[in-house]
Amino acid sequence: MYSYDYRKMRRIIAEDSDWYLAIVPCLSNLCLQSIVRNFEKKPIFKDLTPTQKDFVQERLSTSLRLHVTANLITDGIYWRRCCTQRWDLCDVSLYGHSWKRMFFERHMENIIELFIPDVTEPETVLAMVPLCKNYVKRLDISQLLPPIQEPQKEEEEYGLEMAADNDYDRPSMDHFDFSILLHKLTNLEELHLVYRVKQCGMNFEWKMFEMTDRDCESLARALKSCKTLKLLRLHQSHVEDKKCRLLVKSLLDHPSLRELDFSHNLIGDKGARAIGKLLTMSKLETLNMCDNNIRGPGAKAIAHALAKNSTLLSLNLRLNRLRDEGGQAIGKALLNNNTLLHLHLGANEVTVPTAIALSKVLVQNNTLKSINLSCNNLGVDGGKALEEAMSCNTSVTECDIRLTEADEHSVSFINQVVWANQSAEQKRRAQESKNK
Repeated sequence: MYSYDYRKMRRIIAEDSDWYLAIVPCLSNLCLQSIVRNFEKKPIFKDLTPTQKDFVQERLSTSLRLHVTANLITDGIYWRRCCTQRWDLCDVSLYGHSWKRMFFERHMENIIELFIPDVTEPETVLAMVPLCKNYVKRLDISQLLPPIQEPQKEEEEYGLEMAADNDYDRPSMDHFDFSILLHKLTNLEELHLVYRVKQCGMNFEWKMFEMTDRDCESLARALKSCKTLKLLRLHQSHVEDKKCRLLVKSLLDHPSLRELDFSHNLIGDKGARAIGKLLTMSKLETLNMCDNNIRGPGAKAIAHALAKNSTLLSLNLRLNRLRDEGGQAIGKALLNNNTLLHLHLGANEVTVPTAIALSKVLVQNNTLKSINLSCNNLGVDGGKALEEAMSCNTSVTECDIRLTEADEHSVSFINQVVWANQSAEQKRRAQESKNK
């Protein structure tokens, strides 16, 4: 009778029911998993191969301290995971297709937007500088919080004397002090600021939506020290003439500023004169003064500088009060300017004289590409003047005269010329591209 050797039939039953020989990890993977588990205590990354780095980045915890990861983990999978886990909307194309840049710019913005003067320690912001300065190129600050106001105490016993003493108890700053930060961000090129409080609810006060004098002084110092800045946008912050002049003074000899946006503020003629001086001393290419209080004298100051300027490409004066005094001055200046490409004078209460002045520009100037005169009262005569001028023009590819009471025939003719110029421009670009 045949007997079985039961020793040969023994089986090893794994404690893990899903375990089987085919999925036993290789030693290198076990080592990489160990690196992931112990990364905070002993970060190993630079010596890994690209494939090994991807393995680690896919498994590292996104809650690791930035002091460990910031200057060690390269741009890629790990920073994409950090961004997508923290924010719902992540358009990396807005950040030069760099996930690491997106993370550090938005992280720094968040710290500044939640900074409370005399409560938040400045070191909270400054400690981030060594970690993020190589990656932050733009800061878009959408709110700046004011100091916490102490409840009003009874002043019946001391009256006005106590109220006067309280002036000495003002907070050390009114909003975040940019002068402690900007000069340390050595790659910063764009700064977008608005002095306001989002979601203030029932605590609404107008002073939550304005830059104070002390804010202006500290920002002026910051701008002067930030030599890499190319674009400054300060809007909806109640900036008036005094603050505008102080800020412009700090920008007069700025080496890299190319775009300035002071739109939606309270800047009048005195501020516009300072802007005119800036145009004569700087290399600005784009100037946006939309929705301010600039009138004829201020427009004349800007026009005087424009006549001599050779760098400005775009000028937006929409929603001011230039009227014909300012509109004619701009038109006269453009007769001596062969650099400006885009001009916006919409909603400025200009009429026929401005249309006539600009029609002379359209005949003589071959540089201007777009002109916007919408929401003005040009009337039939103004429309005809522009129509005659456009019949000789071959460079303007946008001419907006909507809501100007111009004759329909003039509007139609101008549109036809614009379309013809657009077609010619497209053919020219296609030919240039083909020749390359």
